[in-house]
Amino acid sequence: MTTSDNEFVFLPLGGVGEIGMNLGLYGFGPAKKRKWIAIDIGVTFPDAYWPGVDLVLPDIRFLESEVDNLEAIVITHAHEDHYGALLALWDRLQVPVYCTLFTAGMIEAKRLSERDAPEIPVTVFQAGETFSVGPFSIEAVHVTHSIPEPVSLAITSPLGTALHTADWKIDPAPAIGNPIDENSFRRIGDTGVLALVCDSTNAIRVGESPSEMEVSQGLQEVIEASPGRVFVTTFSSNVGRIKSIALAAEAAGRRVLILGRSLKRVIDVSRELNYLDGVAPFLDEAEFASVPREEIVVILTGSQGETRAALAKLSRDEMRNVHFTPGDRVVYSSRTIPGNEKLILDTQNRLIDMGVEIVTDNDALVHVSGHPRRSELKKMYDWVKPTIAVPVHGEAAHLSAHASLAADLGVPDVAPIRNGNMLRLAPGSAEIIADVPVGRIYKDGNFIGDEDEMGIPRRRSLSYVGHVAMALVVDRKGELVSEPDMECNGLPETFDDEDFEDFLFDAAIGAFESIPHKRRKDPELIRDAVTRAIRATARNLWGKKPVTTVFVSMV
Repeated sequence: MTTSDNEFVFLPLGGVGEIGMNLGLYGFGPAKKRKWIAIDIGVTFPDAYWPGVDLVLPDIRFLESEVDNLEAIVITHAHEDHYGALLALWDRLQVPVYCTLFTAGMIEAKRLSERDAPEIPVTVFQAGETFSVGPFSIEAVHVTHSIPEPVSLAITSPLGTALHTADWKIDPAPAIGNPIDENSFRRIGDTGVLALVCDSTNAIRVGESPSEMEVSQGLQEVIEASPGRVFVTTFSSNVGRIKSIALAAEAAGRRVLILGRSLKRVIDVSRELNYLDGVAPFLDEAEFASVPREEIVVILTGSQGETRAALAKLSRDEMRNVHFTPGDRVVYSSRTIPGNEKLILDTQNRLIDMGVEIVTDNDALVHVSGHPRRSELKKMYDWVKPTIAVPVHGEAAHLSAHASLAADLGVPDVAPIRNGNMLRLAPGSAEIIADVPVGRIYKDGNFIGDEDEMGIPRRRSLSYVGHVAMALVVDRKGELVSEPDMECNGLPETFDDEDFEDFLFDAAIGAFESIPHKRRKDPELIRDAVTRAIRATARNLWGKKPVTTVFVSMV
């Protein structure tokens, strides 16, 4: 191999063609001897299609095959879709991790809350610093987003610089931290940027996002106009929003109570790092009943309808010390993540039935996105002036809108890619040169694996059609020793005013008795005949075939 064989490549394993589960690789070197860095390693959250699953993680088969060449993981910020898979997957990679101090604090707090979580070697950097990892020089650039210490990364290889924005927006008045570091972006752009690998989440939306200061004012107006208690639900990691809500509550003469483990964990880290300076101590849950309704604001988890979060529990009246009273107000200071619509609506319907008023960003300025709209994207392209535009972090519609915008802005080379596409950035024009395996794996309790390894397809079938179990004991003469046992779960109870189970039981016995005595010595034959009879009868009566398990014991 010669130096002319070196290539600079970008390879997303998650987060391109979807919202969440961000994992991007940058590689440098000859095709068979590349050195890699991973940028972020995030999760997405399961819905009803993955019953019982706790987290959805990126498939890292390719990364594991290259683990000897993987130099480090660099985390841009502590949102779950950017760092949430780190504890679950680090043991498979065991490489150094680089992140800011707040992210390091979140990793440690999360590690302490999970059983047998690994201790991860973390190197802390600050925005404005430059550090080297393998063949790459990496400069962290401060941006504004809905969490403390978010950074973009200027990743420089011997063949050029890729600017990986991660999540960002332009907020002239953020609740926490400084405005975006425009001067550094301009300086890096003047030096020369080969590729801008950029957030597409809001590429469809025109204009610019409102500032967090405007949201704080909107929240204060909603709180001041509320005669009863105000419950505000938001993303637990949005420390700036938590501060905005708390200050708005204090300005309205109210005290603040926090509900939700993830919120409390974030607040503990934020207090330790002085991000909540000026915010009064929060109430304890046990103090809820002693505070007059018009003097309290509750900040709580559950904005996405999560069934185990505080808001959903309250909507089912399942909390010991806190409850709703008709006339209370719930403010959704959040956006709806695609796929969560039904869960959110279910929670809101329960709230309405309890006499609770709901306020969303359709009613007042109570939320703003942490991602750039089209005018903000235009500014970034003006600052950076890349040769190649690589839209990431978005679904197909977002990526397409971003690609069209970049082309309209005159970017010479627009490279639309998806997860698994290995994009050569240099030398030569941007080009997809390979495809690698990508997909999803699942954290299910203490185990991690693909759908089949976790038994998810079978579990999904059980959730749709229920389960029938039957046990038969057969003697040497081919006769039943006793009446078989049958158990039905998740099936209708009756059909034509008779027990549904009785129809299945009779069909099973009929199938057994239809087998000639001489052939009843074959337990597999009995098992298959009874299973088919149960499923066929259920289908004829109900229209569905339950998962069926038949046990045959020969004595």
